[in-house]
Amino acid sequence: MAQVAILRYVDPPFTAEIIWIKIKNSISEKQDIVPQYYWRPLKDISPYIIKAVLAGEDQRFMVHHGFDFTEINKAVSDIRTGKRIRGASTITMQVARSIFLWRGRSLLRKGLEAYYTLLIEVFLTKMRILELYLNVVDWGTGVAGAEAASRKYFNRSAADIDLGQAAAMAAILPNPHKWSPNNPGRYVRERRDKIIQDMEKIHL
Repeated sequence: MAQVAILRYVDPPFTAEIIWIKIKNSISEKQDIVPQYYWRPLKDISPYIIKAVLAGEDQRFMVHHGFDFTEINKAVSDIRTGKRIRGASTITMQVARSIFLWRGRSLLRKGLEAYYTLLIEVFLTKMRILELYLNVVDWGTGVAGAEAASRKYFNRSAADIDLGQAAAMAAILPNPHKWSPNNPGRYVRERRDKIIQDMEKIHL
């Protein structure tokens, strides 16, 4: 509880992924890239990025309590029918794993993710959760958060990203190490265009 409560007032100085990579690099000859990480308050992040991320990742973020059971049910249905598997992780769940948890898919990790998700929703406001997410989410090789991603992909600050760039950045979030916002394939272009349409539904 104390770990989560302190996030109301303290910006995390690093992410779990950064720590994981530094530990791995210290014991392995193969050196992975340590993600760049620049904290930015929500007011210094383009509103296009904010809306694009909500449109692409978690459209019910402002009304659910950490778990989107509508998306969970759709994901289960897709698995049963053999369709493309969709992600059902909410923004709050992604904050929990990005800040506090290690890589992996064990039952212990899933249980801790759910526990931290509940605590985050109890102790933090929605806007603070969104601010945390935009600063710590894995946005590709060598980048964590919107500022680092904006610099890498478009050579500009997160404050200066336009609508199309924001939608392209949000489009790659499900698989940021494989997809590119400035050299998108057909599927990413389709996601980007759908996100632009859905951004009109987002009201903060």
